[in-house]
Amino acid sequence: MNILVCVSRVPDTATRIIVGSDGKSIDKNGVKYIVNPYDEFALEEGLRLREKNGGSVTAITVGTDAATDVLRTALAMGVDKAILVKGDEPTDSYYVAYNIAKIAKEINPDLIILGRQSIDFDSFQLPSMLAEMLGMPSVSVVSALKIENGQVSAERDVEGGKETVACSLPCIISAQKGLNEPRYPKLPDIMKAKSKPIDTREAEKTEPKTSIIGMEIPSKARAGKVLEASDANIDEIVRLLKEEAKVI
Repeated sequence: MNILVCVSRVPDTATRIIVGSDGKSIDKNGVKYIVNPYDEFALEEGLRLREKNGGSVTAITVGTDAATDVLRTALAMGVDKAILVKGDEPTDSYYVAYNIAKIAKEINPDLIILGRQSIDFDSFQLPSMLAEMLGMPSVSVVSALKIENGQVSAERDVEGGKETVACSLPCIISAQKGLNEPRYPKLPDIMKAKSKPIDTREAEKTEPKTSIIGMEIPSKARAGKVLEASDANIDEIVRLLKEEAKVI
Protein backbone atom coordinates (compact mmCIF):
# COMPACT_ATOMS: atom_id res chain seq x y z
CA MET A 1 0.00 0.00 0.00
CA ASN A 2 1.36 3.38 -1.06
CA ILE A 3 0.48 5.85 1.70
CA LEU A 4 1.00 9.62 1.70
CA VAL A 5 0.79 11.43 5.04
CA CYS A 6 0.54 15.23 5.13
CA VAL A 7 2.16 16.94 8.09
CA SER A 8 2.19 20.54 9.21
CA ARG A 9 4.63 22.56 11.33
CA VAL A 10 2.77 24.44 14.06
CA PRO A 11 3.59 26.32 17.29
CA ASP A 12 3.88 24.09 20.35
CA THR A 13 0.60 23.94 22.24
CA ALA A 14 2.47 25.07 25.38
CA THR A 15 3.85 28.19 23.66
CA ARG A 16 2.62 31.57 24.87
CA ILE A 17 1.36 33.26 21.73
CA ILE A 18 1.92 37.00 21.20
CA VAL A 19 0.47 38.92 18.26
CA GLY A 20 3.15 40.43 16.02
CA SER A 21 3.60 44.12 15.34
CA ASP A 22 1.68 43.85 12.05
CA GLY A 23 -1.46 42.72 13.90
CA LYS A 24 -1.93 39.90 11.40
CA SER A 25 0.52 37.23 12.53
CA ILE A 26 2.17 35.87 15.66
CA ASP A 27 5.49 37.04 17.04
CA LYS A 28 7.79 34.09 16.25
CA ASN A 29 10.56 35.05 18.66
CA GLY A 30 11.10 32.21 21.11
CA VAL A 31 8.31 30.08 19.64
CA LYS A 32 8.96 26.33 19.59
CA TYR A 33 7.49 24.40 16.67
CA ILE A 34 6.22 20.82 16.57
CA VAL A 35 4.40 18.37 14.31
CA ASN A 36 0.72 19.29 14.27
CA PRO A 37 -0.82 17.04 16.99
CA TYR A 38 -3.61 15.73 14.74
CA ASP A 39 -1.01 14.85 12.09
CA GLU A 40 0.70 12.59 14.63
CA PHE A 41 -2.41 10.39 14.56
CA ALA A 42 -2.21 10.39 10.75
CA LEU A 43 1.46 9.35 10.82
CA GLU A 44 0.81 6.57 13.31
CA GLU A 45 -2.11 5.21 11.30
CA GLY A 46 -0.05 5.22 8.12
CA LEU A 47 2.74 3.30 9.84
CA ARG A 48 0.33 0.74 11.29
CA LEU A 49 -1.27 0.16 7.90
CA ARG A 50 2.18 -0.36 6.35
CA GLU A 51 3.11 -2.81 9.09
CA LYS A 52 -0.09 -4.76 8.43
CA ASN A 53 -0.28 -4.60 4.63
CA GLY A 54 3.26 -3.78 3.47
CA GLY A 55 4.13 -0.94 1.13
CA SER A 56 5.60 2.45 1.99
CA VAL A 57 4.75 5.64 3.85
CA THR A 58 5.78 9.06 2.55
CA ALA A 59 5.50 12.20 4.68
CA ILE A 60 5.01 15.53 2.92
CA THR A 61 4.91 19.13 4.10
CA VAL A 62 4.69 22.51 2.39
CA GLY A 63 6.78 25.37 3.76
CA THR A 64 10.22 26.89 4.15
CA ASP A 65 13.49 25.13 4.99
CA ALA A 66 12.50 25.36 8.65
CA ALA A 67 9.79 22.76 8.02
CA THR A 68 12.41 20.03 7.63
CA ASP A 69 12.28 19.55 11.41
CA VAL A 70 8.80 18.02 11.28
CA LEU A 71 9.91 15.75 8.44
CA ARG A 72 12.86 14.60 10.58
CA THR A 73 10.36 13.72 13.29
CA ALA A 74 8.30 11.73 10.78
CA LEU A 75 11.43 9.90 9.63
CA ALA A 76 12.32 9.12 13.24
CA MET A 77 8.83 7.67 13.74
CA GLY A 78 9.47 5.33 10.80
CA VAL A 79 8.23 6.77 7.51
CA ASP A 80 10.13 5.58 4.42
CA LYS A 81 10.41 8.89 2.56
CA ALA A 82 10.03 12.60 3.24
CA ILE A 83 9.18 15.37 0.78
CA LEU A 84 9.53 19.10 1.42
CA VAL A 85 7.62 21.26 -1.04
CA LYS A 86 9.75 24.32 -0.49
CA GLY A 87 8.30 27.77 -0.90
CA ASP A 88 6.91 30.70 1.03
CA GLU A 89 5.41 30.32 4.48
CA PRO A 90 1.84 29.07 3.84
CA THR A 91 -0.73 31.84 4.06
CA ASP A 92 -3.87 29.93 3.10
CA SER A 93 -5.06 26.33 2.78
CA TYR A 94 -5.47 26.46 -0.99
CA TYR A 95 -1.73 27.04 -1.51
CA VAL A 96 -0.91 23.99 0.61
CA ALA A 97 -3.57 21.76 -0.96
CA TYR A 98 -2.58 22.74 -4.50
CA ASN A 99 1.08 21.86 -3.99
CA ILE A 100 0.34 18.59 -2.17
CA ALA A 101 -2.07 17.60 -4.95
CA LYS A 102 0.67 18.12 -7.54
CA ILE A 103 2.95 15.66 -5.76
CA ALA A 104 0.09 13.23 -5.12
CA LYS A 105 -0.66 13.06 -8.83
CA GLU A 106 2.97 12.16 -9.41
CA ILE A 107 3.34 9.41 -6.80
CA ASN A 108 -0.26 8.11 -7.11
CA PRO A 109 -0.92 7.04 -3.48
CA ASP A 110 -3.54 4.47 -2.53
CA LEU A 111 -4.32 6.44 0.61
CA ILE A 112 -3.76 10.00 1.79
CA ILE A 113 -3.98 10.65 5.53
CA LEU A 114 -3.76 13.97 7.34
CA GLY A 115 -4.89 15.45 10.62
CA ARG A 116 -8.45 16.75 10.85
CA GLN A 117 -7.08 20.29 11.12
CA SER A 118 -3.90 22.22 11.90
CA ILE A 119 -4.00 23.91 15.28
CA ASP A 120 -2.72 27.21 13.88
CA PHE A 121 -4.96 27.81 10.82
CA ASP A 122 -7.90 25.71 12.14
CA SER A 123 -9.52 25.89 8.70
CA PHE A 124 -10.72 22.25 8.37
CA GLN A 125 -10.44 22.82 4.60
CA LEU A 126 -7.43 20.80 3.47
CA PRO A 127 -9.00 17.30 3.27
CA SER A 128 -11.94 18.54 1.21
CA MET A 129 -9.73 20.64 -1.06
CA LEU A 130 -7.41 17.70 -1.75
CA ALA A 131 -10.40 15.46 -2.46
CA GLU A 132 -11.77 17.92 -5.00
CA MET A 133 -8.40 18.48 -6.69
CA LEU A 134 -7.64 14.75 -6.90
CA GLY A 135 -11.15 13.45 -7.55
CA MET A 136 -11.01 11.14 -4.51
CA PRO A 137 -13.60 10.31 -1.84
CA SER A 138 -12.86 11.90 1.51
CA VAL A 139 -13.86 10.94 5.05
CA SER A 140 -13.10 13.48 7.77
CA VAL A 141 -12.78 13.36 11.57
CA VAL A 142 -12.09 9.60 11.55
CA SER A 143 -11.69 7.93 14.95
CA ALA A 144 -11.59 4.28 13.75
CA LEU A 145 -10.38 2.91 10.42
CA LYS A 146 -10.51 -0.52 8.78
CA ILE A 147 -9.19 -1.32 5.29
CA GLU A 148 -9.57 -4.74 3.67
CA ASN A 149 -9.34 -5.75 0.01
CA GLY A 150 -9.37 -2.14 -1.13
CA GLN A 151 -12.52 -1.32 0.83
CA VAL A 152 -12.54 1.30 3.56
CA SER A 153 -14.78 1.42 6.61
CA ALA A 154 -14.29 4.58 8.64
CA GLU A 155 -15.99 5.59 11.86
CA ARG A 156 -16.23 9.32 12.26
CA ASP A 157 -17.32 11.61 15.06
CA VAL A 158 -20.55 13.52 14.46
CA GLU A 159 -22.62 15.70 16.75
CA GLY A 160 -23.90 13.49 19.54
CA GLY A 161 -22.58 10.17 18.23
CA LYS A 162 -20.68 8.15 15.65
CA GLU A 163 -21.18 7.59 11.93
CA THR A 164 -19.73 4.76 9.84
CA VAL A 165 -18.82 5.58 6.24
CA ALA A 166 -17.72 3.15 3.51
CA CYS A 167 -15.72 3.93 0.38
CA SER A 168 -13.04 2.35 -1.79
CA LEU A 169 -9.37 3.11 -2.30
CA PRO A 170 -7.86 5.48 -3.29
CA CYS A 171 -9.30 7.91 -0.76
CA ILE A 172 -8.45 10.65 1.72
CA ILE A 173 -8.79 10.26 5.48
CA SER A 174 -8.46 13.01 8.09
CA ALA A 175 -7.55 11.73 11.56
CA GLN A 176 -9.29 12.54 14.81
CA LYS A 177 -7.95 12.12 18.34
CA GLY A 178 -8.65 8.55 19.46
CA LEU A 179 -7.79 6.92 16.15
CA ASN A 180 -4.64 5.52 17.77
CA GLU A 181 -1.88 6.29 20.24
CA PRO A 182 1.10 7.81 18.36
CA ARG A 183 4.47 6.21 19.06
CA TYR A 184 7.40 8.13 20.49
CA PRO A 185 10.56 8.01 18.36
CA LYS A 186 13.47 6.22 20.04
CA LEU A 187 16.76 8.06 20.46
CA PRO A 188 18.65 5.86 17.90
CA ASP A 189 15.90 6.54 15.35
CA ILE A 190 16.06 10.27 16.05
CA MET A 191 19.81 10.25 15.45
CA LYS A 192 19.46 8.22 12.23
CA ALA A 193 16.74 10.56 10.95
CA LYS A 194 19.16 13.51 11.05
CA SER A 195 21.16 12.06 8.15
CA LYS A 196 18.32 10.65 6.06
CA PRO A 197 17.64 12.37 2.72
CA ILE A 198 14.70 14.71 2.24
CA ASP A 199 13.36 15.09 -1.28
CA THR A 200 12.96 18.84 -1.89
CA ARG A 201 10.64 20.21 -4.57
CA GLU A 202 9.87 23.79 -5.49
CA ALA A 203 6.39 25.00 -4.53
CA GLU A 204 4.23 26.69 -7.12
CA LYS A 205 2.80 30.04 -6.06
CA THR A 206 -0.96 30.42 -6.12
CA GLU A 207 -3.28 33.39 -5.87
CA PRO A 208 -4.44 33.62 -2.23
CA LYS A 209 -8.08 32.64 -1.77
CA THR A 210 -8.26 34.03 1.77
CA SER A 211 -6.25 36.52 3.80
CA ILE A 212 -5.88 37.38 7.47
CA ILE A 213 -7.02 40.93 8.11
CA GLY A 214 -6.49 40.96 11.86
CA MET A 215 -5.44 38.88 14.86
CA GLU A 216 -5.92 39.53 18.56
CA ILE A 217 -5.62 37.72 21.89
CA PRO A 218 -9.01 37.17 23.62
CA SER A 219 -9.63 39.65 26.40
CA LYS A 220 -9.72 38.25 29.94
CA ALA A 221 -11.03 41.44 31.52
CA ARG A 222 -14.57 40.21 32.12
CA ALA A 223 -16.47 40.86 35.34
CA GLY A 224 -18.88 38.16 36.47
CA LYS A 225 -22.06 38.72 38.47
CA VAL A 226 -23.59 36.16 40.82
CA LEU A 227 -27.26 36.51 41.80
CA GLU A 228 -29.27 34.41 44.22
CA ALA A 229 -32.14 32.30 42.92
CA SER A 230 -35.34 34.35 42.93
CA ASP A 231 -37.99 35.50 40.48
CA ALA A 232 -36.77 39.08 40.78
CA ASN A 233 -33.20 38.09 39.96
CA ILE A 234 -34.34 36.16 36.87
CA ASP A 235 -35.83 39.41 35.58
CA GLU A 236 -32.57 41.17 36.47
CA ILE A 237 -30.48 38.60 34.55
CA VAL A 238 -32.66 39.07 31.48
CA ARG A 239 -32.23 42.85 31.77
CA LEU A 240 -28.43 42.53 32.09
CA LEU A 241 -28.20 40.19 29.09
CA LYS A 242 -30.23 42.65 27.02
CA GLU A 243 -28.88 46.02 28.15
CA GLU A 244 -25.28 45.30 29.21
CA ALA A 245 -24.15 42.15 27.42
CA LYS A 246 -26.42 42.93 24.43
CA VAL A 247 -26.79 39.26 23.53
CA ILE A 248 -30.59 39.25 23.42
